[in-house]
Amino acid sequence: MRSERSAEGGGALWGGRFASGMAPEMEALNRSLDADFRLWREDVRGSRAWAGALLGAGVIDGQEHRALTEGLSRVAERLQAGIPEGATDEDVHTLVERLLTEEAGTVAGKLHTGRSRNDQVATDLRLWGMDAAAALEEQLAGFAGALIDLAEREIDVILPGYTHLQQGQPIRAGHWALSHAWAILRDIGRVRRAGRQAAVLPLGSGAIAGCPFPVDREALREELGFHALSENSVDAVGDRDWSAELIFAGALIGIHLSRLAEDLVIFSSHEFSFVEIGEGYTTGSSLMPQKRNPDVAELARAKVGRLVGNLTGVLTLLKGLPAGYNRDLQDEKILLFDTADALALVLPALTGAVQSLRFRGDRIAERLSSELLATDLADALVRSGVPFRESHEIVGGWVREAEKRGVSLADLPAGITGRWGGAVSGPALEEIFDWERSVEARSVDGGTSRGSVLSQIRHARSRLPAAPT
Repeated sequence: MRSERSAEGGGALWGGRFASGMAPEMEALNRSLDADFRLWREDVRGSRAWAGALLGAGVIDGQEHRALTEGLSRVAERLQAGIPEGATDEDVHTLVERLLTEEAGTVAGKLHTGRSRNDQVATDLRLWGMDAAAALEEQLAGFAGALIDLAEREIDVILPGYTHLQQGQPIRAGHWALSHAWAILRDIGRVRRAGRQAAVLPLGSGAIAGCPFPVDREALREELGFHALSENSVDAVGDRDWSAELIFAGALIGIHLSRLAEDLVIFSSHEFSFVEIGEGYTTGSSLMPQKRNPDVAELARAKVGRLVGNLTGVLTLLKGLPAGYNRDLQDEKILLFDTADALALVLPALTGAVQSLRFRGDRIAERLSSELLATDLADALVRSGVPFRESHEIVGGWVREAEKRGVSLADLPAGITGRWGGAVSGPALEEIFDWERSVEARSVDGGTSRGSVLSQIRHARSRLPAAPT
């Protein structure tokens, strides 16, 4: 019965034990070809390497090896166009073997010797994950580079720094841009580590107990570009830690993108008008002709729900599995693919938006409140000998008095400041109420002075991965 189904183009790799076909409802649930077809290149590549391992182990001869590798090349040519019309194979691994049988004949049946779909799936997915991590690292590097360029371009713009979304102290726009860049640089490290975790070869582990033929796993590792061999066959076929780590890295990237997006939504609103996003990354309203909406930021922010959901999904999926391979893992790859796809969609758009971003210095200057310099006043009192806790209390009283009088802190009448007013009056007071002086006063490493921000820019650039050659 199974061989008849195979001849029809929808066979399974496990039919000998069964006397009848699968129920139609079960076939729909069991089939994953639409989801895992993207692994066909990895499956062909791993199969070609396995054919070489079988040759080295004396399981097949040179002629059979040649027939298998040439057949796999023809299979790859056929799969370039997508899933063959009418294919009902349950997954990409079944599809590749069926097409190989069509191309190479009965020798195709020898390719699965000593190999299980368990270690085959794990190998294909890790090959894909290594490439996906490298591609994501490159996308993140481009995005971080755009933020660093923005920091350098807008370094002389001074804007309010916010805590609790309330104006706190003045900072350079470049300092703000770098605050997002550093988060992305940390993300690059996490993605790189996940890619390294993926680069452990499970091929040769069989279904659970290892391969009974003397295949050279070290040669397989070197040919396929892995960094290490799996050390336990039971663990190797069920381990998806690396996938969970990459999905986690994707979720945290999403959180960082969402925080930037939130800033852009707020900063581009009419009430703030701090930044202008390039028209190519905004949309209008079908009703209100004046609208210019920051859709690039809103859409990026929305995608984070999926990224966090994928992390919750994979952790929930993995937490109840016994040792070894379990079919639940069919759905794990869907979560991994979705995370990579979402980030591949969002990152180029946000990179372009950041490259188009322009700070509106004139509008920002209108929003700078002298209360931003209250800490500078307290610092001036400290320099005159007042303990900071006392100076904090004194300046807080001045702010309260200014609010009561309806004037800015800078316009508080002389004499109201009491016996400590002389410590910060006259020319010294004029110096304190100066935005440039305030940011330049914070020249420590990581501070807001021009020199500190330029140092950050140099350091951040040095942390960017080298462009691929």
